[in-house]
Amino acid sequence: MIVRVQRLRLMPTFLHPIPKLIPQCIHFRRQYASNATIPPPTPFVPDVQTFLTLIGRGLSKHASKIPSWEALFTLKSHDLRALGIDPARNRRYLLQCRQKFREGRFGIGGDLQEVVNGVAELRVVEKLIPQDPAVPARIATATTSLGARKIVVNVPPDSATPSVPLEEAKPVKHMKVIGAYTIKGPHVQLLKGTRGSAATLAVKDGLWEVKRGRKIDGGERRQAEVRAKRRAEERKTTRV
Repeated sequence: MIVRVQRLRLMPTFLHPIPKLIPQCIHFRRQYASNATIPPPTPFVPDVQTFLTLIGRGLSKHASKIPSWEALFTLKSHDLRALGIDPARNRRYLLQCRQKFREGRFGIGGDLQEVVNGVAELRVVEKLIPQDPAVPARIATATTSLGARKIVVNVPPDSATPSVPLEEAKPVKHMKVIGAYTIKGPHVQLLKGTRGSAATLAVKDGLWEVKRGRKIDGGERRQAEVRAKRRAEERKTTRV
């Protein structure tokens, strides 16, 4: 007698039964996820008003409509619409900037720790670089010591050195040293009498703004039509 062995066939994953979730569990999960993704304020961005001022596009006028920092990072698009934040492109832009801040992708000055009344002071200091025996040491120059490099750091007001040990000081992003000791970076104001070695960076409207594109000759859809009409008008004027 011949016995045939039947092979078991696996059921496709899309035919598997979907487990039913309890509504209370779904609500708790959503509430926990929303609370867990609220980033803490930073010294440079301490409140809602400052955040909306930095991202620009006139959103600072809506600061009074958002009651708290937690609300800023938990309100949905329809909630912002109910608060009167229009048009829709401004709401989308606000949500995009909010997500960047949540992920730690700050604009200029977002990594500063010594900030007083929205103003941070920057200084040029020399920091020794840990030497690797396999790599030759940096050559000393007329403006830099042996084995060191100049960086721009954030310092307390009216101080020439950072509040942390110089070995632990981190360079400020988007800033660099030009020449011997001149600070170079966007939106910085050099302090008088320091020969460029000290500067300030202040919170101002649109400091982190992502500029919108401009439509040239009606944009991509109408560009050919607009330019054809313009050429036709130019031909008419030349004939006359």
